[in-house]
Amino acid sequence: MSLFVKKPINILIAEADDSEKGLKRTLGAGNLIALGIGAIIGAGLFVRTAAAAANHAGPSVTIGFIVAAVGCAFAGLCYAEFASMIPVAGSAYTYSYATMGEFIAWIIGWDLILEYGVGAATVGIAWSEYLNRLLELFGTKIPYQWYHSPFEVDPVTSVHGIMNLPALFIVLMLTLVLIRGTKGSASLNSIIVIVKVAIVMIFIAIGWSYIRPENHTPFIPEPTTYTNTQGITTHFGGIMGILGAAGVVFFAFIGFDAVSTAAQEAKNPKRDMPIGILGSLAICTVLYILFSYVLTGVASTEDFRTQGREASVAYAIDHMSGHMVNGAWIPQFKWLSSLITVAILAGFSSVILVMLLGQSRVFYSMSRDGLLPRNFSDVHPVHRTPYKANWIIFIICGIFAAFVPGDVVGEMTSIGTLFAFILVCAGVWIMRVKHPEVPRGFKTPFVPVTATLGILVCAAMIFGLGWTNWARLLIWLVIGLVIYFGYSKKRSLLQQGNVVTTKDPVDTLNK
Repeated sequence: MSLFVKKPINILIAEADDSEKGLKRTLGAGNLIALGIGAIIGAGLFVRTAAAAANHAGPSVTIGFIVAAVGCAFAGLCYAEFASMIPVAGSAYTYSYATMGEFIAWIIGWDLILEYGVGAATVGIAWSEYLNRLLELFGTKIPYQWYHSPFEVDPVTSVHGIMNLPALFIVLMLTLVLIRGTKGSASLNSIIVIVKVAIVMIFIAIGWSYIRPENHTPFIPEPTTYTNTQGITTHFGGIMGILGAAGVVFFAFIGFDAVSTAAQEAKNPKRDMPIGILGSLAICTVLYILFSYVLTGVASTEDFRTQGREASVAYAIDHMSGHMVNGAWIPQFKWLSSLITVAILAGFSSVILVMLLGQSRVFYSMSRDGLLPRNFSDVHPVHRTPYKANWIIFIICGIFAAFVPGDVVGEMTSIGTLFAFILVCAGVWIMRVKHPEVPRGFKTPFVPVTATLGILVCAAMIFGLGWTNWARLLIWLVIGLVIYFGYSKKRSLLQQGNVVTTKDPVDTLNK
């Protein structure tokens, strides 16, 4: 059969309707908004913001957040239509299978490993940094070599990293939580979200008074280049710097599309999915713009390149106000720094939870289609979760978390996400032309204009990430193609003609 054979819409909708044998529907609109905020507010805000300021844009990282938010808004509208029309686990992979065929669906499914699996590893590495910051408050710390990858070197002591043990530990713990069940995971996430949002608002409120105008001057630095401690040279300042920063902080917005991977577990997906996706995106965009403005105002770009490179938010709080005693700096807001470090650790945990959830659901869908081994879609007899997929994701994610630097996995996640968003925007346009008759609980306004703008903005951010990230994405996709032609295409149920259903999509959706 053709590489571009499409999975019929009626089959997808029949799978969504088959709740007895599939995943349990336990999530309402409130759970989904919390799920999205839980994924969105995390390492992108508390770690990648400082990295984008240091390596790309300085204080104009705030504009980078606006550019990223615009791209997310266009993609989010497209995701909302897909999720209300095809409420099945699998996110962009499932949507691509219905609109652009199996080959494109495989590419996007493989790409989503970058977004979710590698994304969880990125946040695990950030969790490790803040854990060490917390331990320092109690007079101890983890040796450098045991919370850094083998590719990192301490610039002061020249000690080489060996592996990131704390990052591996947190990924393991949250894998165990997910195996116990999605509802319990969502309840835990909701509590963490409340704490996390409160901490962000406290930082904005207190930090606003300590913004130093010189840290925002010039707000958009003159175009130049910057070489970081790992020897990677990037565009800094100007339009290219802003686009590069937008591509880096785009990592901070990937939570809303993770909501779409839980569509098959939503109680009323036609109503709840658009609310969950767009609601979480809107809330977080406002918080992000304010937070980045304050962060780059209380500490300088040079601070984020040196002493404040790790645990940057805690560093900024410690240095925004205080006094000298016997030659030592005593922070005025040490209590806030300590509190925010604990909250960030909890917040990072919720992000990892959602990323692992999203990845296991993508694997679940690909396995049901025969593109991955059947074990990936085995559901636990008691907890009704794809527990074997969870364990496999732990192994993949754990390797990245333990042995790859945070900057590398963070930018790999961003480019993987952007690529996925481009295909989703294109897919909505295709579905409007090919299947206008299928009911949609939510319709993206102004298609094809919205879809086209989403593609252009996301492509511009990919361009801003630079050739090293393009090369990593290309290598990753080549590995995926080898697996597809060597294994998946031969075992695809659709290619073998083994996927049949008698249900009508219109009848099913109108139930």
